[in-house]
Amino acid sequence: MIRWGILGTAKIAREQLVPAIQTAENGTLQAVASRSQDSADQFAKRFGIPTAFDSYEAMLASDEVDAIYIPLPTSQHVEWTLKCLEAGKHVLCEKPISLHAKEIDALIEARDRTGLVATEAFMVTYHPQWLKVRDLLASGAIGTLRHIQGVFTYYNVDPNNMRNKVELGGGGLPDIGVYPTVTARFATGKNPIRARASIIRDPDFGTDIYANCQYDFGSFDMTFYCATQLSLRQRMVFHGDKGAIEVAAPFNAQNYDAVDVCLYNQGRNEMQKWAFRGVEQYRLEIETIGRKISGDNVDIFTLESSRANQAAIDALYAADISDGWVKVEA
Repeated sequence: MIRWGILGTAKIAREQLVPAIQTAENGTLQAVASRSQDSADQFAKRFGIPTAFDSYEAMLASDEVDAIYIPLPTSQHVEWTLKCLEAGKHVLCEKPISLHAKEIDALIEARDRTGLVATEAFMVTYHPQWLKVRDLLASGAIGTLRHIQGVFTYYNVDPNNMRNKVELGGGGLPDIGVYPTVTARFATGKNPIRARASIIRDPDFGTDIYANCQYDFGSFDMTFYCATQLSLRQRMVFHGDKGAIEVAAPFNAQNYDAVDVCLYNQGRNEMQKWAFRGVEQYRLEIETIGRKISGDNVDIFTLESSRANQAAIDALYAADISDGWVKVEA
C-alpha cells in the first residue's frame, strides 16, 4: 500500500483526490499538510486522515509518507515538486506542472537523479475512453485523420478564485486549454509543430478568458477554443476521410451521464458507440501511479510528455503576441 500525503487543502483535493486515494486498491491516505495546524486538523477530521501536519516541510520530513499529491496554485508547482523529490518522496503534481516548458527540465533531472516517480495529474490519460479513441485511430477506423476539433469552457468570475489570479498562474489556457492539447497528443501519439492563437484577457483579472487556437501537426490540423467566461461545454471530434470519432464528455467524465465514444462512417448513417459509465478516472490514476511506484511495468504520464504539452501552450501565448504561426519548441 502506497502511503499518500496531500500538500494543501484545495478543492480538487477535497472533491477528487481524497476519495480516489481512499478507494484505491493499492493506496492509503496517510497525511495532509497545511500552513496552519487548525486547517490541517479540520481537513484530517473531515476525511478521517490519521496525520495532520502544520507545515509542508513537516510532511516532507516525515517517514510516514511515501508519495505526495500537490494541489497548490500553479505558480508553486515546480518549486514543491522539486522539494518533494529532494526529500525522497514520489510526486503527483496537479496540472499544469509548470507555466513554462523549460522549467520542466529541472524536474526531469531531479526525477532521473533520485530514481523517484514524478508525474503530472492528467487523469484523462487513464480513462478507458481515451484508450479506446487511441486504439480506433491506430486501427484506421476513420481512415486518414485530417482534423481535430475541441472545446472546453466554463463560467467563473470569482475574483478570489486562483484561476482568475495571474500571480498564481490563473487563466484559461493553463487551466483547461491543456486538456484538448493533451488528449489530442495522447490519442494520436503526435506533437504539434506550430501554433497560432487569438486570446482575450479580462480587463480586471488580466487572465486569458478566451483563446481561439490552432495547431499544425504536419499531417493533420487541430482547432479548439477554451474559455473561463462562457457557458459550460466540452467535446472532442476526430475527423478523417472515412469517418469521425466524437467524444461526448472528454475531460470531466465523472460529471456526465453520457460518457460515450461514437464512431461514425462517412455518411453518418452508421454509428458504433462505446459507453463508459461509472469509471473513476482519478482512482485509476492513483492506482496506476501506485503500481509504477511499486515497480510494475505500467505506463504513466511522463515529464517528457508534460514538457511537450507545455511547449504547445507556450507557443499559443507567443502566437497571440506575434499574430501569426509560431514554432512549437521541442
